[in-house]
Amino acid sequence: MNDPLPGTSVLRCNEKHLHAIQDIFNEAILHTTALYEESPRSKAMIAEWFAEKKQIAIPVFGVEQQGILVGFATWGSFRPYPAYSKTAEHSVYIASEYQRRGFGRLLLETIIREATAHQLHLLVAGIDSTNEASIALHRHVGFTHAGTIQEAGYKFKRWLDLEFWQRVL
Repeated sequence: MNDPLPGTSVLRCNEKHLHAIQDIFNEAILHTTALYEESPRSKAMIAEWFAEKKQIAIPVFGVEQQGILVGFATWGSFRPYPAYSKTAEHSVYIASEYQRRGFGRLLLETIIREATAHQLHLLVAGIDSTNEASIALHRHVGFTHAGTIQEAGYKFKRWLDLEFWQRVL
């Protein structure tokens, strides 16, 4: 899958991408509120996460800029009950030095296409209320605000509000 951004391609990630995925995850964990986690993910945790995705046939997409993986996206179960089987929560992560260049949009549009092809009905995004770039991106591709959970998380010595955004496919 190629894109008009010069030197950029969207691809399905494989095991060779796990180190870059780990770096991107851990940068977000340690320096942002994109993930309400505090401890970096180990190599073993990333390998297990990827193996689980592979086992249940949920793709992990990456975006490469001149051969370097600069971001990735995937989805997972919204809740582990049969009635939610057509609803998925997705994630898009871009390395900080590559943000605001259109890579997140490429990945989110890929997730929307693929989730539709997998016959999902609804995509949900959980976004920290201060993450204006992610909120703007989701709004731009047709997501609507579904609600906010006040003080859902605590990180960096402050309470965090979690917004939910949704798009019916």
